Amino acid sequence: MIVPAEKELRAVLARFAQARIEHDVRPTGRTSRDLEDATYTLCVMTGAGNVKQALPAADALLE
Repeated sequence: MIVPAEKELRAVLARFAQARIEHDVRPTGRTSRDLEDATYTLCVMTGAGNVKQALPAADALLE
């Protein structure tokens, strides 16, 4: 697996967090797509199969 640059990984984590918040506050088709896209990107960058695996993997990569 290629290890993502710290800056890139932090940017994707921030994008995921923002998308999650926006979708939780006011769910729409757009917020759903944004969340799916951010989740997919985070999973690809961490080599995880789902967001529950991707978040701890991202933390480990940033340590």
